[in-house]
Amino acid sequence: MASPLRSLSRRHLVLSATAAAGLGALPAVAASLLPTPRQTAGPFYPLTLPLDADNDLVEVAGRPERAAGTILHLGGRVRGPDGDPVRGARIEIWQCDALGVYHHSRDRRGPPDPNFQGFGTTAVVEDGAYRFRTIEPVPYPGRTPHIHFRIIGPGFEPLVTQMYVAGHPLNAEDGIYQRLGERAALVTVRLEPAPDLEPQAKSGAKRGIFDIVLGPD
Repeated sequence: MASPLRSLSRRHLVLSATAAAGLGALPAVAASLLPTPRQTAGPFYPLTLPLDADNDLVEVAGRPERAAGTILHLGGRVRGPDGDPVRGARIEIWQCDALGVYHHSRDRRGPPDPNFQGFGTTAVVEDGAYRFRTIEPVPYPGRTPHIHFRIIGPGFEPLVTQMYVAGHPLNAEDGIYQRLGERAALVTVRLEPAPDLEPQAKSGAKRGIFDIVLGPD
């Protein structure tokens, strides 16, 4: 039977426990139930959400080409401090494009990639799983590669945080990352090659798992 990930249409990335299987086995308990640390939303949260704001940031509706950069399949689970999945949560992500430019009027570094969505959102499923198809984050002046996350839903305060790439040399020079101290491990994700997920991509693809734990910070 075909892999669930390979059978997904580009506009409808199915989010379920089986769809997440292509990312690798998800841990039974997220980050030893230590709460995911809060971080700044930064200056580039979209002023206006794009019309196309699903969980596939690589292909924009109406555009003939897909985004520049290495495709990243990113998923995980959202859990509470007791380890139970958080139901009814919604996740937003936003990040710069492959040239380090955000889709935001305050970012004057150049025009953004029109084939990159820049912002995406999705709902978690019953087991707390979520998934995005985006690009591997890249650095820009003053910041190590990262992806912004916002988790919202009933019964808990919204959580804003950032996800970082394990082993990137600029992590040691990023003040926002360094201020986390030992807690940096909770928002640092190892990205692995995953050419099987994007066999047509010239630069291959990567996969990563970012589990999120809601709780007092």
